[in-house]
Amino acid sequence: MCLAIPGQIVDAQEIDGLRFGTVRFGGITRQACLDFVPEAQCGDYVIVHVGFAISRVDAEEAQRTYQLLDQMEALEEEPGALEAELGKDGG
Repeated sequence: MCLAIPGQIVDAQEIDGLRFGTVRFGGITRQACLDFVPEAQCGDYVIVHVGFAISRVDAEEAQRTYQLLDQMEALEEEPGALEAELGKDGG
């Protein structure tokens, strides 16, 4: 299973005819090919899979995702809380 997390494009450049960008995922930055999302610009959020940005997401959706990840992390810190939370909806 792959988990896709939105990242924000902080810069973009062309290298050997391909468009690449530096994408920030929280405190981590990675290079990603931006050719599949030609409309994406610096400041936009994108979903990156195996080094390729595959879609844009709006800033509100990115923030909702980050909030959910924070909630999951908080639940993991409490013994048994994550399992109990997942069990509520059959997750």
